[in-house]
Amino acid sequence: MKIDITSIDGGTTGSIELSDDIFGLEPRQDLIARMIRYQLAKRRAGTHAVKNRADIWRTGKKMYKQKGTGGARHGSARVPQFRGGGRAFGPVVRSHAHDLPKKVRALALRHALSAKAKDGGIIVWAGAEVDEPKTKALRDKFAKIGLGSALIIDGAAPQANFSLAARSIPSIDVLPVQGINVYDILRREKLVLTKAAVDALEARFK
Repeated sequence: MKIDITSIDGGTTGSIELSDDIFGLEPRQDLIARMIRYQLAKRRAGTHAVKNRADIWRTGKKMYKQKGTGGARHGSARVPQFRGGGRAFGPVVRSHAHDLPKKVRALALRHALSAKAKDGGIIVWAGAEVDEPKTKALRDKFAKIGLGSALIIDGAAPQANFSLAARSIPSIDVLPVQGINVYDILRREKLVLTKAAVDALEARFK
Protein backbone atom coordinates (compact mmCIF):
# COMPACT_ATOMS: atom_id res chain seq x y z
CA MET A 1 0.00 0.00 0.00
CA LYS A 2 1.15 3.51 -0.82
CA ILE A 3 1.04 6.31 1.74
CA ASP A 4 2.18 9.94 1.78
CA ILE A 5 5.22 10.99 3.80
CA THR A 6 4.40 14.15 5.76
CA SER A 7 6.20 16.45 8.20
CA ILE A 8 5.33 17.56 11.72
CA ASP A 9 4.07 20.81 10.20
CA GLY A 10 1.63 18.93 7.96
CA GLY A 11 3.41 19.33 4.64
CA THR A 12 3.78 16.44 2.19
CA THR A 13 7.35 15.50 1.31
CA GLY A 14 6.79 12.44 -0.86
CA SER A 15 5.33 8.95 -0.61
CA ILE A 16 6.37 5.47 0.49
CA GLU A 17 5.28 1.94 -0.36
CA LEU A 18 4.40 -0.08 2.76
CA SER A 19 4.87 -3.84 2.66
CA ASP A 20 1.63 -5.83 2.35
CA ASP A 21 3.20 -8.60 4.44
CA ILE A 22 3.27 -6.22 7.41
CA PHE A 23 0.59 -3.59 6.80
CA GLY A 24 -1.74 -5.35 4.35
CA LEU A 25 -2.93 -8.44 6.23
CA GLU A 26 -6.57 -9.10 7.09
CA PRO A 27 -6.55 -8.43 10.85
CA ARG A 28 -7.25 -11.39 13.13
CA GLN A 29 -8.90 -10.18 16.31
CA ASP A 30 -8.16 -13.43 18.15
CA LEU A 31 -4.39 -13.00 17.74
CA ILE A 32 -4.54 -9.36 18.80
CA ALA A 33 -6.65 -10.22 21.85
CA ARG A 34 -4.24 -12.99 22.90
CA MET A 35 -1.30 -10.62 22.65
CA ILE A 36 -3.00 -7.88 24.69
CA ARG A 37 -3.91 -10.41 27.37
CA TYR A 38 -0.29 -11.62 27.40
CA GLN A 39 1.07 -8.07 27.78
CA LEU A 40 -1.34 -6.99 30.51
CA ALA A 41 -0.87 -10.21 32.47
CA LYS A 42 2.92 -9.91 32.29
CA ARG A 43 2.99 -6.40 33.71
CA ARG A 44 0.78 -7.19 36.73
CA ALA A 45 2.74 -6.89 39.97
CA GLY A 46 1.18 -9.93 41.63
CA THR A 47 2.04 -8.57 45.09
CA HIS A 48 -1.46 -9.13 46.53
CA ALA A 49 -1.44 -11.25 49.68
CA VAL A 50 -3.47 -11.95 52.82
CA LYS A 51 -2.73 -13.58 56.18
CA ASN A 52 -3.71 -17.20 56.44
CA ARG A 53 -4.09 -19.04 59.76
CA ALA A 54 -0.33 -19.64 59.97
CA ASP A 55 0.35 -15.90 59.82
CA ILE A 56 -2.06 -14.83 62.59
CA TRP A 57 -0.54 -13.97 66.00
CA ARG A 58 -2.98 -15.70 68.30
CA THR A 59 -2.82 -18.75 70.57
CA GLY A 60 -3.32 -22.13 68.99
CA LYS A 61 -4.56 -23.73 72.19
CA LYS A 62 -7.89 -25.54 72.05
CA MET A 63 -10.54 -22.95 72.93
CA TYR A 64 -12.56 -25.13 75.28
CA LYS A 65 -13.10 -28.79 75.96
CA GLN A 66 -14.38 -31.04 73.23
CA LYS A 67 -17.56 -32.25 74.93
CA GLY A 68 -20.15 -31.08 77.36
CA THR A 69 -20.39 -27.38 76.42
CA GLY A 70 -23.42 -27.61 74.15
CA GLY A 71 -21.49 -25.67 71.49
CA ALA A 72 -19.70 -26.63 68.33
CA ARG A 73 -16.33 -28.38 68.50
CA HIS A 74 -13.50 -25.85 68.05
CA GLY A 75 -9.75 -25.97 68.28
CA SER A 76 -7.48 -23.05 67.38
CA ALA A 77 -8.80 -19.46 67.42
CA ARG A 78 -6.72 -18.70 64.32
CA VAL A 79 -9.08 -20.49 61.96
CA PRO A 80 -11.09 -18.53 59.34
CA GLN A 81 -14.43 -19.02 61.13
CA PHE A 82 -13.59 -16.42 63.77
CA ARG A 83 -13.21 -12.67 63.55
CA GLY A 84 -9.50 -11.93 63.57
CA GLY A 85 -8.65 -15.36 62.23
CA GLY A 86 -6.77 -16.13 59.04
CA ARG A 87 -8.38 -15.91 55.64
CA ALA A 88 -9.09 -19.09 53.71
CA PHE A 89 -7.99 -19.41 50.08
CA GLY A 90 -6.88 -15.77 49.81
CA PRO A 91 -4.54 -14.41 47.12
CA VAL A 92 -0.82 -15.10 47.43
CA VAL A 93 2.21 -13.41 45.89
CA ARG A 94 2.65 -14.86 42.41
CA SER A 95 3.40 -14.04 38.80
CA HIS A 96 0.43 -13.65 36.44
CA ALA A 97 2.61 -14.05 33.34
CA HIS A 98 1.92 -16.86 30.92
CA ASP A 99 3.71 -18.12 27.83
CA LEU A 100 2.95 -17.12 24.25
CA PRO A 101 5.09 -18.46 21.39
CA LYS A 102 7.51 -15.98 19.85
CA LYS A 103 6.05 -16.53 16.36
CA VAL A 104 2.54 -15.78 17.63
CA ARG A 105 3.77 -12.55 19.25
CA ALA A 106 5.44 -11.46 15.99
CA LEU A 107 2.34 -12.32 13.96
CA ALA A 108 0.10 -10.42 16.40
CA LEU A 109 2.24 -7.30 15.92
CA ARG A 110 1.88 -7.54 12.14
CA HIS A 111 -1.88 -7.94 12.48
CA ALA A 112 -2.08 -4.94 14.83
CA LEU A 113 -0.16 -2.83 12.28
CA SER A 114 -2.47 -4.09 9.52
CA ALA A 115 -5.55 -3.28 11.62
CA LYS A 116 -4.32 0.27 12.16
CA ALA A 117 -3.55 0.63 8.43
CA LYS A 118 -6.99 -0.70 7.49
CA ASP A 119 -8.64 1.91 9.72
CA GLY A 120 -6.55 4.69 8.16
CA GLY A 121 -4.77 5.34 11.43
CA ILE A 122 -1.16 5.25 10.18
CA ILE A 123 0.83 8.42 9.50
CA VAL A 124 4.39 8.37 8.14
CA TRP A 125 6.71 11.26 8.97
CA ALA A 126 10.04 12.02 7.34
CA GLY A 127 11.43 12.46 10.86
CA ALA A 128 10.43 13.39 14.42
CA GLU A 129 12.72 16.27 15.32
CA VAL A 130 12.35 19.72 16.88
CA ASP A 131 14.90 22.47 17.47
CA GLU A 132 14.07 23.03 21.14
CA PRO A 133 12.45 20.85 23.84
CA LYS A 134 9.41 23.14 24.17
CA THR A 135 6.15 21.34 24.99
CA LYS A 136 3.90 24.29 24.11
CA ALA A 137 5.41 24.66 20.64
CA LEU A 138 5.05 20.95 19.92
CA ARG A 139 1.48 20.90 21.26
CA ASP A 140 0.61 23.74 18.88
CA LYS A 141 2.08 21.77 15.96
CA PHE A 142 0.01 18.72 16.90
CA ALA A 143 -3.14 20.84 17.22
CA LYS A 144 -2.52 22.28 13.76
CA ILE A 145 -2.44 18.82 12.15
CA GLY A 146 -5.19 17.39 14.37
CA LEU A 147 -3.02 14.94 16.29
CA GLY A 148 -4.58 14.40 19.70
CA SER A 149 -3.99 10.75 20.56
CA ALA A 150 -0.98 9.05 19.01
CA LEU A 151 1.82 6.57 19.44
CA ILE A 152 4.96 7.96 17.75
CA ILE A 153 7.58 5.40 16.76
CA ASP A 154 11.01 6.65 15.75
CA GLY A 155 14.23 4.82 14.83
CA ALA A 156 16.67 3.19 17.23
CA ALA A 157 16.78 6.29 19.47
CA PRO A 158 14.20 9.14 19.34
CA GLN A 159 15.61 12.65 19.30
CA ALA A 160 16.10 13.90 22.88
CA ASN A 161 14.49 17.31 22.24
CA PHE A 162 11.40 15.70 20.71
CA SER A 163 11.03 13.17 23.54
CA LEU A 164 11.36 15.88 26.20
CA ALA A 165 8.83 18.12 24.46
CA ALA A 166 6.29 15.32 23.96
CA ARG A 167 6.43 13.54 27.31
CA SER A 168 4.14 16.04 29.08
CA ILE A 169 1.44 15.98 26.39
CA PRO A 170 -1.50 13.74 27.39
CA SER A 171 -2.30 10.79 25.08
CA ILE A 172 1.02 11.12 23.21
CA ASP A 173 3.58 8.33 23.57
CA VAL A 174 7.06 8.28 22.02
CA LEU A 175 8.95 4.99 21.69
CA PRO A 176 11.95 3.67 19.80
CA VAL A 177 11.17 1.08 17.15
CA GLN A 178 12.37 -1.71 19.48
CA GLY A 179 9.57 -0.80 21.92
CA ILE A 180 6.66 -1.02 19.49
CA ASN A 181 3.93 -3.27 20.89
CA VAL A 182 0.35 -4.30 20.21
CA TYR A 183 -1.23 -2.77 23.32
CA ASP A 184 0.21 0.72 22.79
CA ILE A 185 -0.65 0.64 19.08
CA LEU A 186 -4.33 -0.01 19.78
CA ARG A 187 -4.76 2.25 22.80
CA ARG A 188 -4.00 5.35 20.73
CA GLU A 189 -6.04 6.71 17.84
CA LYS A 190 -3.12 7.24 15.45
CA LEU A 191 0.15 5.40 14.86
CA VAL A 192 2.90 7.73 13.65
CA LEU A 193 5.93 6.05 12.10
CA THR A 194 9.04 7.85 10.95
CA LYS A 195 10.66 6.68 7.74
CA ALA A 196 13.47 5.18 9.83
CA ALA A 197 10.90 3.20 11.84
CA VAL A 198 9.26 1.86 8.67
CA ASP A 199 12.63 0.73 7.32
CA ALA A 200 13.49 -0.95 10.63
CA LEU A 201 10.13 -2.76 10.80
CA GLU A 202 10.44 -4.05 7.23
CA ALA A 203 13.98 -5.25 7.95
CA ARG A 204 12.78 -6.93 11.14
CA PHE A 205 10.03 -8.92 9.40
CA LYS A 206 11.93 -9.66 6.21
